[in-house]
Amino acid sequence: MERRGDAPPDDVPLVLAREGQHGPVIHAANRTARGMGIGPGARIVDMRAVCAELQVEYADPGGDRAALDRLAIWARRWCPWTVRDGEDGLILDTTGSDHLMGGEAGMLRDMEEKLSLLGLSSHLAVAPTWGAAWALARFGPVRSICATGEVERKLANLPVDGLRLEPETLLLLRRLGLKTIGALMKVPRLSLARRFVRTALEANPLMRLDQALGKLAEPVASVEIKPHPRVESRLAEPILDPAPHVPELCEALCTTLGARGEVCRRLYLNVYHTDGEVSRLEVATSVSTRDPAHLASLFRDRIERINPGFGFDLITLEAGGVEREQTVQKRLDGEADEDVQINRLVDRLTAKFGARAVTRTVLCESHVPERAERQAPALAEPETAALPVAKERPIRLLDRPEEVKVLYEVPEGPPAQFVWRRQTHRVVRYAGPERIAPEWWKDRPGTRLRDYFKIEDQNGRRIWLYREGVHGDGRGGEPHWFVHGFFA
Repeated sequence: MERRGDAPPDDVPLVLAREGQHGPVIHAANRTARGMGIGPGARIVDMRAVCAELQVEYADPGGDRAALDRLAIWARRWCPWTVRDGEDGLILDTTGSDHLMGGEAGMLRDMEEKLSLLGLSSHLAVAPTWGAAWALARFGPVRSICATGEVERKLANLPVDGLRLEPETLLLLRRLGLKTIGALMKVPRLSLARRFVRTALEANPLMRLDQALGKLAEPVASVEIKPHPRVESRLAEPILDPAPHVPELCEALCTTLGARGEVCRRLYLNVYHTDGEVSRLEVATSVSTRDPAHLASLFRDRIERINPGFGFDLITLEAGGVEREQTVQKRLDGEADEDVQINRLVDRLTAKFGARAVTRTVLCESHVPERAERQAPALAEPETAALPVAKERPIRLLDRPEEVKVLYEVPEGPPAQFVWRRQTHRVVRYAGPERIAPEWWKDRPGTRLRDYFKIEDQNGRRIWLYREGVHGDGRGGEPHWFVHGFFA
């Protein structure tokens, strides 16, 4: 609503609605509405009776999740491990990166400042576990920082709502008089285990308590995702052109890869705008490399496509397709492989024109001319070679055969004269026909066979044309003639 320019004043109660079992219910409410006792889960009809001036807009959960995913990528300016936490939170694993922002307190202030510039209010906390950070951010003091040995003490006074349990379990705990996490800690573990032994994680207070206290592992990202080498450049002031920083970033990234004995096949350049948007460029190489000059050259004609907007304040470069370096000497004289120059040329052409523009032709197992070849990436690994066709084929095939108008035709031979592209061609020599039957296992029923002729017209032009169908084959009317290719 703010982007549309029709956002109501802050003192007007506003809620977002979603469909419930008995009509629309409140999905979220602004501060004014919450101050009037209007909260999520209540029916819109009931709340209108309480507040007649209540304004209602329908929520967009899918759009919210997409925006939160984009915000998770944007939050990687502080650390590489960022994930979406439910529908309204982010989790960042800042281990080893907080000292770059002046410690945990400085990092939280920096986060709050940058999020406020995006128009977002935030509740931040630092804790050794995911569960403790979740509870402190929502029910703890402002910008709470919890050390490793302080988890139990700082969680003790928080309500059991901080354990990420489903409403039915929270209601049960309150009826049992367990209103705080500290009260739940005092319950014998064996009693909790017996009571919730078969319940799922979201309804099991013992497992949620173990997660918050660090007794049950809860990693930020799945273990199969290996962090990629990444370098960044933080700018003191926003700039409009990130190109001067790319060579330096490539140099630093290649140094990092070299120290790990690795090479890469892809690079991801992320440019963080001051207005919260993130622009991302991706380039790929045909062979693994860590040549900084070559990698920087791949961004040369692409950075200018980024809309600078209000400028950038952070640039990161991440390596993808990382693999161990294969140090194999291919030549006895120790000289460089001559194919390297070709690989670099293909990479630069691909980065400039796209992967579809740089291809090579490979043979396929088919006797139908247009299916006997296909386009493959220029430096793709060779496949099983198809058997070459014994007979002569034109040097160029048309993408689609073009029908011609036959003026005079030799019985069972080529046309004596035909019109193609508004020009009349008179056949002076010919060879053929070469009969090519359709592929019954691939073609549609009724597909007609072709009789191909190599002809030479009055201007010496050698054309490959065919007659589709024969008289009396029962698969259509009169045969049609097509031009399909050209010989040298």
